[in-house]
Amino acid sequence: MPNRLIEIFEDEQLIDKIKRRLPYLFQLAELESSRAGKTGMEVGSLRERIIVALLIYKFGEANVETEIPITEREIDAKLFGEPLSIKTITGKSFSGVKLIWTVDAQKAKEFRKEYYPHCDILLIQINWDNLGGFYYIPLEIQKRLFDKIGRRNYIKLPKAGTNPRGVEITKEALSTLVKDSGSKYIEIHWRKVRIDFNPYKRWVDLWRED
Repeated sequence: MPNRLIEIFEDEQLIDKIKRRLPYLFQLAELESSRAGKTGMEVGSLRERIIVALLIYKFGEANVETEIPITEREIDAKLFGEPLSIKTITGKSFSGVKLIWTVDAQKAKEFRKEYYPHCDILLIQINWDNLGGFYYIPLEIQKRLFDKIGRRNYIKLPKAGTNPRGVEITKEALSTLVKDSGSKYIEIHWRKVRIDFNPYKRWVDLWRED
C-alpha cells in the first residue's frame, strides 16, 4: 500500500489550511509553554500533538494510533499501522534534529552502532518572520542515503563533556533528505499574530464549574 501521508501534499484545501493555521497553532504552543518570556522544553510535546491532531483531522481518529509505548524511541504515532516520527526544528539551518534523547554517552554510542532508519518522518521547520516548511521524508529515501553515506556521516554524537541531551542526524544528511525529489514540501511563511493569551483562564473556568 502506498504511504497515505502523500495525500496531505496533494490536498489543495489542506495545504492552504496548513499554511494559514500552523504558524498560529505553533505560536499558541509557545505561549502555553512559556514562563517569563522563555519557551520551555514542553513546547516539543505540544507541537507534536498539533501535528498528530492534523493527521486525525485528515485521516480520522480510527486510523491514527497515538498510544505508542515509551520503548518505541523514535515513533510518535502510527498512521494506518505505519510508524511515523514527528520532528521540529527552529531557524534556517537543518542542524540539531534529534534521533534520540539521551545524556548517556555510552547509550549514544550504542544507538549509533545499532541505528537504521525505520519510519517515515514529518519535519516542521519553524522560521519566525521568514520562510520555513512542512516536509515529508519517506523511509525509503532515508534508507538510501544512510546506505550511501554510512552511519558516521548520517549520525552526529554529542561532544564529550557537554550536555546536549541527544544524538542528532547530521545537518548535511538532513539537508540532503529534504532536497530529495522523493520528499514532499509545503512552504510556510512563519508570521506571528497578536494573541491575547491567559494560561490560567481555562483552568479557572474549570474550577468555576459545579
